Amino acid sequence: MNSGKSARRQLDLCTEAIVLRRTDYGEADRILQLLTPEGKRSVVARGARKEKSKLAGGIELFSVSEVVIHEGRTELGILTSAKLLEHYDAFVKDIELIEMGGMMMRSVSARAEQIESPEFYKILKQALFAMQKHADEAGRWKDVLRAWWGINLTRALGEDVNLHFDTDGEKLLAEKRYYWDEEQAALSKAAAGRVGADHIKLMRLMASGPVELSLKVQGVDALIDEVLYIAKCMERATA
Repeated sequence: MNSGKSARRQLDLCTEAIVLRRTDYGEADRILQLLTPEGKRSVVARGARKEKSKLAGGIELFSVSEVVIHEGRTELGILTSAKLLEHYDAFVKDIELIEMGGMMMRSVSARAEQIESPEFYKILKQALFAMQKHADEAGRWKDVLRAWWGINLTRALGEDVNLHFDTDGEKLLAEKRYYWDEEQAALSKAAAGRVGADHIKLMRLMASGPVELSLKVQGVDALIDEVLYIAKCMERATA
């Protein structure tokens, strides 16, 4: 009997999760797509739409929760516990943030079908936190976040942005100017190129550090247009 109970416990995954999508099912249940550090999971939250459900408060959109998932023989797990850890309520006050957050969730959901990587959860959690923290601020922080997101989403798929060599295979130099060659997915030398040393430093920072570091860079507003363009090109290439 004890070995049987032990085996059942081993099927329970206790982890953090972000709800990517919710779908009503039956009279009171919900089907959820969750992003966890262990990958994407589909689960049923039984009775979650009932008024006194213990699961309802832990499966809000734009939130981080601690969940327990019973994983059986089918792809659909059973959500047995959900405790809300963080709720990013700034989204309800800013339509642009709602759209940005939704885009990020759809984007990471599609890519998580291709590969399981803890990086997906890590970058989505950072992005949601940044949107909550800076929601009331002016400036171009949203574009900085979008650029950081594109570069790191690409990196999570194993497709790092080439920030060390140009299209000729030569090292990138501080005194040179470049433009982004979308076909070769690399920087190419050009005397009148709009990408310089400061753009490259910013992209390297984005690729190697948390988003908050990029948001603190002095003069980032003057650099972000070119960096955002490159990030969007890389994100499209992995769609």
